[in-house]
Amino acid sequence: MPIISIRDLVVEYGGRRILNGLNLDIEHGETMVLLGASGSGKSTLLRQIIGLERPLAGSVSVKGTDIVRCSPAELKRVRRSIGVAFQSAALFNSLTVEDNVALPLREHTSLAPSIIEMVVWIKLAAVGLADFGKLYPPELSGGMRKRAAVARATALDPEILVFDEPSAGLDPIVAAELDEVILVLKRAFQMTVIVVTHELPSAFRIADRIAMLYQGSFLAVGTKDEIRSSQHPRIRQFLDRAPDKSEHVRFIQAHMEKYLRSEEVSR
Repeated sequence: MPIISIRDLVVEYGGRRILNGLNLDIEHGETMVLLGASGSGKSTLLRQIIGLERPLAGSVSVKGTDIVRCSPAELKRVRRSIGVAFQSAALFNSLTVEDNVALPLREHTSLAPSIIEMVVWIKLAAVGLADFGKLYPPELSGGMRKRAAVARATALDPEILVFDEPSAGLDPIVAAELDEVILVLKRAFQMTVIVVTHELPSAFRIADRIAMLYQGSFLAVGTKDEIRSSQHPRIRQFLDRAPDKSEHVRFIQAHMEKYLRSEEVSR
């Protein structure tokens, strides 16, 4: 049985369809990358998976519970098994890194302070920040803030770990280091990992399978090799980084060329 099962999922904002009847199964222990251009529906799908929004139609089952139709208590229980590292890190600047990581433990467990302190150190050590717990988020680099967010997301030992654009705003070396953190955490804790990204190097490094989104629909769902070898025109355009030759783009290009010619004549 898949740990997450999505069936006929439809989401609309203001009458505009964002997700168009999606179906997807995510298996226990796999890393599923949701890949696609900006505006393709990746983050909207992510919000549905973690129960932040309700769809117009369809179902999202997490660990056998339909979180679209379950009670608030059931939804809270399911969310407890999901750790989320947001794109902006979403750390509290007024708290130290240690206190940021300790926050979910203090809020959702009755562990003794000494046990919480030990767990926090373990989580920070797992992402390479054991020596930086006393610092505040503004004192960290962008990559370190992302890793601190990962440590907080894993504080409650979730079965499912979710990343929203983990490499956004990072240089290639730091992004590669974060990819390695994701791989290490998956191997160490046997978690199911879901990553939303449009960064191709990261996607092909960490994924077991990739779901390629375009305008709210899946173009393909498959292994890295299956996606890489796809001949679908839109997938090839995305993988080959080819510009979109839409009517709008052609209109702009034509008028720019006309403008440049007129500038040359005026000289």
